[in-house]
Amino acid sequence: MKILGIDPGMAIVGYSLVDYDGKVCKLLKSGSIQTKKGTREASRLLEIMEDMTTIVEAFKPDVASIEKLFFFRNQTTVMPVAHARGIILAILEKYGVPIFEYTPMEVKQVLTGYGRADKKEVEQMVKLALGTDLLPKLDDTVDSIAIAICHTRSII
Repeated sequence: MKILGIDPGMAIVGYSLVDYDGKVCKLLKSGSIQTKKGTREASRLLEIMEDMTTIVEAFKPDVASIEKLFFFRNQTTVMPVAHARGIILAILEKYGVPIFEYTPMEVKQVLTGYGRADKKEVEQMVKLALGTDLLPKLDDTVDSIAIAICHTRSII
């Protein structure tokens, strides 16, 4: 099963494609969509839409696992992130990709056993799950991998 993991954002959308055979997770692809600060919001959303469409068409994921907005400390960024997330959800729906949503706390709980784990603990569990010491540098991309792995452990 090919799982498209997505960490939505306005400035950066982290994405990854993880293959899961029922036992082993393999990272097939990861990256980010980065929009320029200072550009009109509508232009940034269009860029996210176009790039996410390209990703879905190229990789043809079986399912998508996306971070669910649950609580946001920074009220100035919550709306733009919600807009970007809405664009992404619409694209996934358009292409018939089943969507599974997980809060950051759920991802941390599933991966580490502790819902308030820090980034380093999550990164360590992602490394273990993939059997590698090398991860992408961008936190948003690593988060997208964690979200995809979370889905593999949530399937019954």
